[in-house]
Amino acid sequence: MQIGYARVSRDDGQQDTAAQRSALEAAGVERIFEEHASGGRWDRPELHRALDQLRPGDVFIATRLDRLSRSLKDLLKIMEMIALKGAGFRSLGEAIDTTTPAGRMMMQMIGSFAEFEREMIRERTRTGLEAARRAGRIGGRRRVLTLAQEKEVVRMVMGEGRSQAEAARIFSVHPATVSRAITKAREAKAGPSDC
Repeated sequence: MQIGYARVSRDDGQQDTAAQRSALEAAGVERIFEEHASGGRWDRPELHRALDQLRPGDVFIATRLDRLSRSLKDLLKIMEMIALKGAGFRSLGEAIDTTTPAGRMMMQMIGSFAEFEREMIRERTRTGLEAARRAGRIGGRRRVLTLAQEKEVVRMVMGEGRSQAEAARIFSVHPATVSRAITKAREAKAGPSDC
């Protein structure tokens, strides 16, 4: 079975799927799922309904790749879902057809470029983090309590016997922040374990 997917970004009457529907029908598509949603969104019910309908040997058809997704990452995820169902994919506009060896090679090349891009992003991130550490900046969330405030929280709870919830209210922080400060203070007091 050939299953088609048509999408336009807006549902305001200015855009419709008529041209896509005609192209899909001319290609012999038997069932068409139409959607009015941004290609950048993953939560598109008609797309997921169409993908759920796929059975081994079926072909999923779109008029152009950008009708499926604006993101290469999401596009590759969709292609993987189609392949896992044992189905093929055709794009009428880009002449990609994964039911042929040339089409599969094209999708593998696109996947290779995407993997290269992800690896370059990881490398730039690693380099940036290392440079920040050398400059004395440490990653992670900013401290909610200063060191002096943290010491005061510990003194209030461990020294004065106030509750952690009370200390959290006084310093306007989440109780988990106080709990972490107390745990850290207890571990520092106990010293390294003799395991």
